[in-house]
Amino acid sequence: MKPIVSVIGRPNVGKSTFFNRVTRTKDALVDNFPGVTRDRIFGDAVWNGLAFTLVDTGGFADDDQDFFAGPIRAQITQAIADADAVILIMDGKSGVSPFDRDLMSLLRTAEKPVLYAVNKIDGEEQEERLYEFYSLGIEMPFPISAEHGYGVSDLLDELVAVIPPSRPETAEEMIRIAVVGRPNAGKSSLINRILGEDRHVVSDRPGTTRDAVDSICRVNGKPYRLIDTAGIRRKGKVTRKLEKFSIIKALRSLDRCDIALIVIDAADGITDQDISIAGYAQERGCGCILLLNKWDLIEKDKNTAKEYYERLRMAARFLSFAPAMTISALTGQRVSKIFSRVDEVYAQYTTRIGTGPINKILTEALERNEPPLHKGKRLKFYYATQVSIRPPTFVCFVNYPEAVHFSYERYLTNQIREGTGLTKTPIRLLLRQRTGRIEFGRKKRDKDRKKKRR
Repeated sequence: MKPIVSVIGRPNVGKSTFFNRVTRTKDALVDNFPGVTRDRIFGDAVWNGLAFTLVDTGGFADDDQDFFAGPIRAQITQAIADADAVILIMDGKSGVSPFDRDLMSLLRTAEKPVLYAVNKIDGEEQEERLYEFYSLGIEMPFPISAEHGYGVSDLLDELVAVIPPSRPETAEEMIRIAVVGRPNAGKSSLINRILGEDRHVVSDRPGTTRDAVDSICRVNGKPYRLIDTAGIRRKGKVTRKLEKFSIIKALRSLDRCDIALIVIDAADGITDQDISIAGYAQERGCGCILLLNKWDLIEKDKNTAKEYYERLRMAARFLSFAPAMTISALTGQRVSKIFSRVDEVYAQYTTRIGTGPINKILTEALERNEPPLHKGKRLKFYYATQVSIRPPTFVCFVNYPEAVHFSYERYLTNQIREGTGLTKTPIRLLLRQRTGRIEFGRKKRDKDRKKKRR
């Protein structure tokens, strides 16, 4: 296991910029106003051959400055408790703040190494700004510029000297699950319920989550990577740059996940934006599970769930294969059953079908429903083969692929789905033209030489 290093400080001192520099990523959102980071962001870093996990945190402030100050302080306290070492970053431009003193008091009770960095010192000529910070009782403040890199190497040299070495980890395959949906649908509440702790800041204000935040959980001894994301609003309603970046990160999380949990606020009903988000997941080939959250708020009779499912299936017909279930992140209703569905979908999502069985399914499908004519010639499907998983992708060779109507392509996809039992995963069917006999080796090289001579 890698040692954990938490980065703390008041708002807008450059913690996220420092995090991005050390991890060599852009995982933490950065903007020129305070309060951008709210949840803890984890990233892998290596310095002088020592690997460690760096944790970015929200800015330490009071309740008058920020509505989220209380939950963020709780996140900072947890980050300090979990860390093997702490880096307190202060602002060299604005000088010592009362919040710096509060953080110093908090850190005095922490029985772990603490390093003090004064940021926004862009060169040796600005190091005179350090003098003020000695009043905090610091023996050795490190002058750094997180933006330009000045002094960062000295700080990291000292850091790796005081943290314990990493212990070897056993590599385990982990199902990656992105939790996506509209703002305030209950995504962070769901992950907190699964983890059994307040891992993410939660409020009834839309847009609370800004970063795509990864968490690891174990269910029945099996590891899963959960990715909490910012709420995705309609493009026309998104005006602020920060929100645009948050949505871009949410959509990118779909590119790196296996399964998308699409959280829908059942109390608000099924909206067009819910279906759009489901479409984003489908376009990226994710396995999908539709979750009707806040089910505890719905007045129910014996047909209520059935009516919701029918409405959902009508609105998202392109996701007819995706399992759907009603849950309540607040009460925990049916939350534990999500992972059995995840395992079912993932098993199909990573399935390989042999060329023999898939061609038998294709032959029977063509006999049941003969392909149409194209310019007086019959469309001919020669053979099919599976070329990849995540999702299962099949290539079918045909004489005129551009002439295959989408309805016939959908028919073949459904036949493959039915014949293989892949009823809960997306399937891709690619049509390719067969150009004739394929030549390999010496004959082909001789022909290529002759062409070049001409």
